[in-house]
Amino acid sequence: MRYIPEPFKIKMIEPIRITTKEERRQAVEASGYNNFGLRSDDVYIDLLTDSGTSALSDQQWAGMIIGDEAYSGGRSYYRLLEVATGIFGYDYIQPVHQGRAAEKVLFPLIVTPGQYVVSNTFFDTTRGHTMIAGGTPIDLVCEEGKDPATYADFKGNMDVPALEAFIAEHGAPNIGAIVMTITNNSVGGQPVSVANLREVSRIGREHGILVIIDAARYAENAYFVKQREPEFADASIREITREIFALGDVFTMSAKKDAIVSMGGLIAVRDQTTHADLIAGIKGLVVPNEGFITYGGLSGRDLEALATGLEEGLNEDYLRYRIGQHQYLASRLDEYGIGYQNPVGGHGVYIDAAALLPHIPWYQFPGHALAVELYLEAGIRSCEIGSYLLDPDPITGEQPRATSEFTRLAVPRRVYTQGHLDVVAEALRAIKERAHTVPGYEIVEQGKVLRHFTAKLRPVQHEA
Repeated sequence: MRYIPEPFKIKMIEPIRITTKEERRQAVEASGYNNFGLRSDDVYIDLLTDSGTSALSDQQWAGMIIGDEAYSGGRSYYRLLEVATGIFGYDYIQPVHQGRAAEKVLFPLIVTPGQYVVSNTFFDTTRGHTMIAGGTPIDLVCEEGKDPATYADFKGNMDVPALEAFIAEHGAPNIGAIVMTITNNSVGGQPVSVANLREVSRIGREHGILVIIDAARYAENAYFVKQREPEFADASIREITREIFALGDVFTMSAKKDAIVSMGGLIAVRDQTTHADLIAGIKGLVVPNEGFITYGGLSGRDLEALATGLEEGLNEDYLRYRIGQHQYLASRLDEYGIGYQNPVGGHGVYIDAAALLPHIPWYQFPGHALAVELYLEAGIRSCEIGSYLLDPDPITGEQPRATSEFTRLAVPRRVYTQGHLDVVAEALRAIKERAHTVPGYEIVEQGKVLRHFTAKLRPVQHEA
């Protein structure tokens, strides 16, 4: 595939250090073989996450200069409300400092201990906050999402028949909420169709179950809808976004993704009349945990950058380039016969580590093994999305097995060029040639929740 040129000029650069293999070996050993423990100065190309790692625009930097730092009632807050209400159409918008803060505030208000919360697929912090609130997270992604090698337009969809069967089996009162993650991160940044969202919304309303949209990558999802769902071929990204959010009751957002900011998040409630008690509960938890309502843990500078980033993230030329980067990298991997979640998603490329490293069993975390090896090979930092990401069952202590074992290459927005992506492709080619030498890993130290951020590991010998 032809690389789509950047729809912007580069006006500032940040030098990055190229390390030696021995330096990288020492660094990863010191981190406990956990890429989250690496110093950024020891990383050449950082694909650990697209969250908060993007480049701000000239308009965002300009807006930050005039950010209103008033403790209450600042004009930057009201500008954010105006922009967000215009895009999403929700009655109540609450800024918070990031996405997991939104979940920390919301989930204790909607989950009664012992209830289930059902999702097309939870990502790590959402799963964690469901469990912290006493709920049991249930993933019901469509069957297409479970097969990395086979193309499907909307691999992030909810398995609607499975959802209906689950409600029939367990009863609507035992389900705290339905969470639709767009795009579906753990399944490879795969989009969710409007048709699927309509079905889920219908089911939620028929049974009186709250429908929550995890909206971190809403704009990328809308772009895929425009490209792949015929009903919306002539609609604007903004129009598709409005259609999507009309199908939810509440949304949480890590604005560090599609709103292209370094820090920020949102909670929003669509109907303030129906959900007046929920809004009151949100306010009641934001004030002691995040700060006053009109800043929610963010500076006025952050609020200004967020308002501008929400608008910039909807630009179709930008989205074409953004997703085109991943399609270009995937085309390079096709040349080398390296499998990935096909088609590529909105925020990165998910390598099928189980296929690349077939000698490593799932419980020795092939996705993590490939992430460590990619750093050793070329100083490229990535992360695992697979069984290592899943915390042990809090009751039985058993290690869950993920549907797929991915190594995620999450590309920051407006940061890396074609040359950087070529380096990534060549590094993976080199690893494939010596794949049989890559060790698996076992955990030697871990926390109870969201262990992958801080766990320590060690390499293990291959099993016969």
